[in-house]
Amino acid sequence: MQGKEGEGLSLDLDNIPQHIAIIMDGNGRWAKKRGLPRVAGHRAGMKTVKEITRAADDIGVKALTLYAFSTENWKRPKDEVEYLMRLPQEYLLSELNELIEQNVQVRMLGNKDQLPDYTMNAVFEAQEKTKQNTGLVLNFALNYGSRDEMLHAIRCIAQEVKNDNLDIQDISEQTMNQYLFTEGLPDPDLLIRTSGEVRLSNFMLWQLAYSELWFSEVYWPDFTREEFYQAIFEYQHRSRRYGGV
Repeated sequence: MQGKEGEGLSLDLDNIPQHIAIIMDGNGRWAKKRGLPRVAGHRAGMKTVKEITRAADDIGVKALTLYAFSTENWKRPKDEVEYLMRLPQEYLLSELNELIEQNVQVRMLGNKDQLPDYTMNAVFEAQEKTKQNTGLVLNFALNYGSRDEMLHAIRCIAQEVKNDNLDIQDISEQTMNQYLFTEGLPDPDLLIRTSGEVRLSNFMLWQLAYSELWFSEVYWPDFTREEFYQAIFEYQHRSRRYGGV
């Protein structure tokens, strides 16, 4: 298949990562560098979400998971948390029609219990209106923490064993996968993290076991389509051996 050109790069469209996960980091530092409030960085970051979603869809990525709000982010100042909780509503209000037209399916992974009604209502509406779509899965990680996710899965499995619906000897990786928030999605082929930080921050620890990792010094609001394609280009030039020779 013909490659796609991007800033001098030629991507192999037969070797596009099926699932890309992104830790969108650096909004606050981007704003501070410009003498702006942190919320200005989050608003700028929302524009990047739009651009990268389009970029992923253009080259045939099957799933894009964005780390939007972690279980640890509740520790941030109250006004910042409230603003972050409003962003899904704002984003989906402005973008939902285009997402529907582009055959994008919106999903969410994370613990719904703590999320405000206005956040969940916006996400639920987007999920309902796009659930029949068969294109890119746009997956927002909201109130998500990987350890919390794994504990949830372990409790569910333990309950199945207690109810005599599952034998301990039959518990496998597939069993675990069935009870994770990412059930039905392939594990990420590629993880991208922006802003120069080089850690996973409690994000998809089970699912990222054999993912390729790519770190960028660029703050998320400045992360471009070209930068995104650079990550994919480098992914395509790595050898994935999954523990083999």
